Amino acid sequence: MGEIITDIRLIGVRISPKTAWLFVELTGESRLKGLGEGTLNGKEEAVAKVADGHGRQVLGRDAGDTLGLFASLPFSNLHEATFSSAVMQAASDLDARSTGSRLADALGGARRDAIGLYANINRRTEDRSPAGFAANAVMAVAAGYSAFKIAPFDGAAPDMAPGQWRPLVEAGLARIDAVRSAIGPDARLMVDCHWRFSESTASWVLDAVEPFDLYWFECPIPRESIALGALMRLRAQANALGIRLAGAETGIKLAGFEPMLNAGAYDVMMPDVKYAGGPAEMMRIAEAFAAHDVTFSPHNPSGPICHAASMQICAAVENADLLEVQFDETPVFKTLVEPALPLVTGGIAPLPNGPGIGVNLSAALIDGMESAAAWQAN
Repeated sequence: MGEIITDIRLIGVRISPKTAWLFVELTGESRLKGLGEGTLNGKEEAVAKVADGHGRQVLGRDAGDTLGLFASLPFSNLHEATFSSAVMQAASDLDARSTGSRLADALGGARRDAIGLYANINRRTEDRSPAGFAANAVMAVAAGYSAFKIAPFDGAAPDMAPGQWRPLVEAGLARIDAVRSAIGPDARLMVDCHWRFSESTASWVLDAVEPFDLYWFECPIPRESIALGALMRLRAQANALGIRLAGAETGIKLAGFEPMLNAGAYDVMMPDVKYAGGPAEMMRIAEAFAAHDVTFSPHNPSGPICHAASMQICAAVENADLLEVQFDETPVFKTLVEPALPLVTGGIAPLPNGPGIGVNLSAALIDGMESAAAWQAN
């Protein structure tokens, strides 16, 4: 018998004009707390509505009964999956803390004590000129990173005619060129397309990015789980150019990834603990990826609780590639948790050694921040 959950709280904080982070806090009968993150950009009230409709059913449950808790939670859409995944993170954290174990050890044992990271500089880059992107890339290099991701194709959309998307793509190519020049030829560079292209446009863009030696080309087209033929063709084209095709960041539970796995749609898939179902489900997903020879590289461009949980998962899985981290969108990323998250050196950060995910929210700092959403039950 593990900790019986007595309280649940949804905490939302606005950390910039365009960004809010959502957290779920579970309290056990011994007054230990477990934390999860349920950030879903711009959808704070929708996640809070799910909490109001389903959160009370968590009360009285055993935090260590992950299978029973998982089966009781809703996952029919991304709003529900975000709330439910945050609950599963918090329950796993609470259960690990109750035994004094790191989450990685509770998930089967840490296979590594340091995690490779790549810097997503996109949200920090308010100056969207090539020089603005390059300046932030230089800052990330100085901060110890050796792999970088940008989303350079602002304004493009899948239904645009060539006369509309061509200038937007050309602007994106200039940004990629500037970042590649800033980070040098040996660093990993990844490009996120944010589902902005049709298949034909994505094919054109793939040929255009060949000179920049990309490590991967991410989320080129929408409707990933059903556009399997298009993704397979784009993957073959990308591979012929020496580029990996990456995507699937919003998959829900293992079942949400299986069509893409079975089709061979991607070289790299990017499950997010905030959407995929929590830590134990991430472990199942990683095992399935390994069986299909697909790289496991978690999506993680949000707050520090998701980051801490994702580090623990990457320590425990057999086949982890680099973990994403949002680079310096706000200093609150570092100050909102105690103790501080480990520093990055040479693109690697040590795994926190505390119980559970290894960090706690700073109650004093949260109390002084603008609320983005709030809900609780006991």
